[in-house]
Amino acid sequence: MKQLLVFLAGISIALGFSTTAFAEIRLKDAMGRDVVLAKPAQRIVSLAPHITEIVFAAGAGEQLVGAVSYSDYPDAAKQIARVGSYNSVSYESIVALNPDLVIVWQSGNGEEVVQRLASLGLNLYVTQPDKLEDVALSLRHIGILSGNVKQGDSAADKFRARLTELKNTYSQQSTVEVYYQLWNEPMMTMNGEHLISDVIRLCGGHNVFADALPLVPRISVESVVRANPQVIIASGMDQARPEWLDDWRDWTSIDAVHNEQLYFIPPELLQRHTPRIIQGAEQMCTFLAQARDQREQQNK
Repeated sequence: MKQLLVFLAGISIALGFSTTAFAEIRLKDAMGRDVVLAKPAQRIVSLAPHITEIVFAAGAGEQLVGAVSYSDYPDAAKQIARVGSYNSVSYESIVALNPDLVIVWQSGNGEEVVQRLASLGLNLYVTQPDKLEDVALSLRHIGILSGNVKQGDSAADKFRARLTELKNTYSQQSTVEVYYQLWNEPMMTMNGEHLISDVIRLCGGHNVFADALPLVPRISVESVVRANPQVIIASGMDQARPEWLDDWRDWTSIDAVHNEQLYFIPPELLQRHTPRIIQGAEQMCTFLAQARDQREQQNK
């Protein structure tokens, strides 16, 4: 009998099975809450577009049963049932999907949503990616929670490798003053706590509105003129360069305008906390390097 058990155990190992395959999963989320699952989640609801993308990147796309509007990457995400938007979720729709895990964006969905979902007895994992490293952490954690540890770890490792390469190449270069424009009417940017500011720092830049008190402050043309950025980078709604970026050309007293350092990066490559932010970071670093090289040439 003992020999038979040893033989069966050997077969299980050879086939990739494990007696601990459904061992309890326990980790802490961004709010310091203990997230405990009896087994990997098989019915996941995502409450932000960037979370949806990370779930797919971590190998759990087929386990995703609900998502919010604008969850449009990858293409398969467009077919998932909608449960509202990131700032207006439908609790009835979420409960009806019978999820074993709901992944929440702390600052985007808000504390009230977290508390309400918890009161409904749902298992929650709360994310709050403020730094680039947090993207890798989200990939690892969602890989663990969904039972896709290998793919989650692989995606995180690839992300970190590209992040390290950019850091080694650009972060110690001479500083470039940067204004990143989120929108034009009202004119909006972000402060130094925002993830995009972490990208700017990675590339050896400094956000000229880093000290603003709100995470996403409203500003004026005059405040940009006073800050005198060396580079202006615009956002927008899609892949098209926004017309309002070129409105800055009238303000020739700004170094960025005088030196023609006006750039556009598609918002989904910088404003979503996903592995694709590295693509946006690569563009950012290239633009800042061009401005840096130009400045050095002018100073010779």
